[in-house]
Amino acid sequence: MKLATRMGGALVALLAVIVIAPAASAADHPGLEVNTPVEVMDVNGIKVDTEASAETKQIIQADTVVAAAAASVCGSGYTISTGAARYSTYGTAYTWTNGTTSGSSYYDRPICAVFFNDTGTAYSMGVRLKDNYTATPDDQDFGTYSTYAGPVYQNKGYCGQAYSYMKVGSKVVVDNYLKVGACD
Repeated sequence: MKLATRMGGALVALLAVIVIAPAASAADHPGLEVNTPVEVMDVNGIKVDTEASAETKQIIQADTVVAAAAASVCGSGYTISTGAARYSTYGTAYTWTNGTTSGSSYYDRPICAVFFNDTGTAYSMGVRLKDNYTATPDDQDFGTYSTYAGPVYQNKGYCGQAYSYMKVGSKVVVDNYLKVGACD
């Protein structure tokens, strides 16, 4: 009887914690499924993740036409910018999300990456998207392009990296990573 009383008391205490405890957030429990939408701000008509870097917001603001074109390359629904990086006069990388959750946490968001060729001349270039899970293969697109490389996708790419590469003649002019999302 003492065992039943102890277990009953523990169950009551556990239920009290569940009922009384405030709602958990993804920051409190990274594995917790949270369907919280990406918070966005408007930058000249383009939705940008509020957690995006100042550089991303400046790039979007400087040329919203190209940013909108990058989003359209990714396809229907990819309308929220999570990152952008300009690589001198050679190219600009963009990452986009559709705002949905594809897994067990806020960070499991579908991501699309595109690397635009800003020169207008066909060069060897590419884009590779890696998510934040080691078992997932990278998605990549490398070739000779005059407009853009990509789009490439990851279902859980929000905390991943987009790699951009460009070679002009025998010289590598772009060899950079862009962090996707506001993750540590």
